[in-house]
Amino acid sequence: MTPRKEDAALTREGPFDPRRTCLLLVDTQNYVWNPEVAKREPYFDQQLREKVLPNLQKLIDGFRAARAEVMYTVMENLTEDGRDRSLDYKLSKFWIAKGSWEAKVLDVLKPGPDDIVIPKTSSSVMNSTNIEYLLRNIGIDTLLITGFLTDQCIDHTVRDAADRGFYPVCVTDGCATRSQERHDNAINLFKGYCRRMTTAEVLGWMGKR
Repeated sequence: MTPRKEDAALTREGPFDPRRTCLLLVDTQNYVWNPEVAKREPYFDQQLREKVLPNLQKLIDGFRAARAEVMYTVMENLTEDGRDRSLDYKLSKFWIAKGSWEAKVLDVLKPGPDDIVIPKTSSSVMNSTNIEYLLRNIGIDTLLITGFLTDQCIDHTVRDAADRGFYPVCVTDGCATRSQERHDNAINLFKGYCRRMTTAEVLGWMGKR
């Protein structure tokens, strides 16, 4: 047996199609970045303020202008006592109360009135939510993955999206973690699962359609 001829035509370098592309913002919420975190994690704080948040704002504006889907996922309990949390979240002491300030998307990245915001209790949004079902319903096959943390929830989401038959794109300057070394290592390790683009490259790609 030989590979199908159709397989040779598959590529991660396809053109931008606003009907089939979604910008996903992962864990861009008050729990992850707030004044206490800023004091404790000066590198992370600087990356967000000077680079990542401005880039995410540009991407959101670009996707809205293209009438493409913008979707968010946040860490948030579904129940008052948090019994729905994954074992990993329980072991890691992740407790983000349902409807709390910590669960809200950062004001600078505020969702629009018709954007979908999905609570999750696992590192990968693919594992503890119905996001795959929603993306299929909308007709999405390409997922631009941004947010926090590069070597944790972004990494898991990229790999799981690839395994579930999506075309993941990691926006390399649209995500961050606790150090440059951790960020760079993660980006390098999951390169085989996704297309890697900067914010400027994404905006140029969108303008070429």
